[in-house]
Amino acid sequence: MANHKSSKKRIVVTEKKNAVNNARRSVVKTAAKKVLIATESGDKASATTALRNAESKIMKSVGKVMPKKRAARKVSRLAKRVAKMA
Repeated sequence: MANHKSSKKRIVVTEKKNAVNNARRSVVKTAAKKVLIATESGDKASATTALRNAESKIMKSVGKVMPKKRAARKVSRLAKRVAKMA
């Protein structure tokens, strides 16, 4: 356990930041999952809408919980899946 006042504060701040980051990651995962479910169901319109929503959520997470290139790769793979549906 931390003894210094600043160390105790850092523990509290870290826990708060972890909670926020976990929530952001969860939003990205949920959005990506919705795209996958829409592509598996075969509904092109809902898949396109879900992709647009997922891309927005993924790109908003850049710099916070995800590097730019990982986000671009994730969006690219989802877009490729939706494009295959045609």
